[in-house]
Amino acid sequence: MSTSRVERQPALVTGASSGIGAALARVLAQNGHDVFLVARSADALVERCASLTREFGVRAEPLPFDLTRREAPQELHRALRDLRAQIGILVNDAGVAVHGAFGRTDLAAELELIQLNVAALTHLTKLMLGAMQARQAGRILNVASTAAYVPGPFMAVYYASKAYVLSLSVALAEELADSGITVTALCPGPTRTPFEQKSGVGRTPLFRGGNVLDPERVALAGYRGLMAGRRVVIPGFRNKLLAAAAGLGPKRIAARITRAWQEPDL
Repeated sequence: MSTSRVERQPALVTGASSGIGAALARVLAQNGHDVFLVARSADALVERCASLTREFGVRAEPLPFDLTRREAPQELHRALRDLRAQIGILVNDAGVAVHGAFGRTDLAAELELIQLNVAALTHLTKLMLGAMQARQAGRILNVASTAAYVPGPFMAVYYASKAYVLSLSVALAEELADSGITVTALCPGPTRTPFEQKSGVGRTPLFRGGNVLDPERVALAGYRGLMAGRRVVIPGFRNKLLAAAAGLGPKRIAARITRAWQEPDL
């Protein structure tokens, strides 16, 4: 997995305190990248950065920002400038989910979801892209989901947000073809992280079905795809089949199947 010196560019990773984001930060550090880690929890970030520096000898900087705040991406961009960080790799992993019937779920929580999963990702990508274009080099990894391929009853807003991330990523990859900048969408299926408990989906058939990956496997697949310049990475053979099958039939059938996976236990 080792990369050339040219490819060992500093990386900015959002959602880096746990789960796939933390695993991606580790894979990057293991491969010689300095890492700038973003999450809400300052204590967790400081501890993780210290651990990565001890283990891999890279520069690891904690950046505690709450990306659900509209101003946070711009503030983060200024902080990176103050640190003289020339980010060559942007990893947009931060995300949340809301599980339940749309008519009963909390509107404020879903608007916060849109701000984090969609608006902050778009804002950071726009801010970081300018410097990449000036250098004619850079890599962007946006963490989407296999949820991007189907409608998601009982997680309707989350599934829609991931469809946005996938669509944006593939469109930007085409716009930036031959520019020296690559854009990759990482689309994992169910993954064993704190996300499943926070969102409540850990109690659904989707997570009880046995096809749950560990975050380290997902991160390794994402890193390899990122460095290879692939546009879409779907870890796991079964997940690849499900994503391919999603485009073969009517959306209403896909929604009915997804409902069976997602419907809360009563």
